Amino acid sequence: MIANVLVVDDEPQVGHSIAQLLEIEGYKCRLAYDSAQARSYLRENTFDLILCDMYMPGESGLDFSLDVLKHKPETAIVMVTAVDDPDLAATALKMGIYGYIVKPFKPNELLINVSNALHRRDLEAQNRLYQENLEKMVHDRTEELRVTFNDLQKALQAIVQATVLTIESRDPYTAGHQQRVTLLASALAQEMGLSGKDVEGVKMASLIHDLGKISVPSEILSKPGKLTDIEFLLVKTHAQSGYDILKNISFPWPIAQIVLQHHEVLDGSGYPFGLKDKEILLEGKIIGVADVVEAMASHRPYRPALGIEKALEQISQKKGILYSPEVVEICIKLFTEKGFKLGII
Repeated sequence: MIANVLVVDDEPQVGHSIAQLLEIEGYKCRLAYDSAQARSYLRENTFDLILCDMYMPGESGLDFSLDVLKHKPETAIVMVTAVDDPDLAATALKMGIYGYIVKPFKPNELLINVSNALHRRDLEAQNRLYQENLEKMVHDRTEELRVTFNDLQKALQAIVQATVLTIESRDPYTAGHQQRVTLLASALAQEMGLSGKDVEGVKMASLIHDLGKISVPSEILSKPGKLTDIEFLLVKTHAQSGYDILKNISFPWPIAQIVLQHHEVLDGSGYPFGLKDKEILLEGKIIGVADVVEAMASHRPYRPALGIEKALEQISQKKGILYSPEVVEICIKLFTEKGFKLGII
């Protein structure tokens, strides 16, 4: 492709000599005698390279060149000047000018500088195109991954929901328990200022916090009377069983650990490991309070529903002993000041 060159020099003889030399080598040239004339050409044409004198009447070649680089950064510029000033040359090159030729120059010197400048311009143009294509590829790939992630999240939620229904089908007396615990735990997490991602983690763990009950005999889960010590020990295994089912699944949150800890309490009297305050994940503390409130407020095979007031009274009395004070206070506030309802029928 023939390169278009604009020669800007206030000495007509020098300008014509440069243009003639370049045209012999196959370049297409346009000659301007000052920056004003050069600007008029730039408004109507695109030039691959500008050869510009340093000192001209009116605007200097350096100021003109810097303005061109600002508005047309894809243009290569080489200064052609009678001023042999290394500092000035260094300044020009640092500002983005491709070359600095001192008059008088040999024809080969000019041609080599022009060739090198155009080659560098082409390389930079290719690099810009590569960067643009790379950015587009990254954007497109990111969008594909986002869509894939959203699809996987929906699939995961559907699987979790199906699992919840399976668990509750074995225990008709507590149907809806996990959904109600999820509703309350999610509200607690939001009120406590957890990030959107962490709230989503609380929601996911809440939905399957009783997953381990799938290993507990259904006749024990639905027993209308008081459980024997052995039966209660079997029920208490559900936290560990849930952990064992979930521990090898790569969730974005520590779901297995949260499920394992949702019956741990501050004073260490919980199960399965008797963890104390700081050893318990915040998510476990949140779900633990939500679980107790829902369980007390709802009907159970061994007793009628005790109601929200009794449930709030219970967690208030045990605040700082069994349950996190912060979680308890926010839970009470949700029901008494913000009109939160569990939706229990």
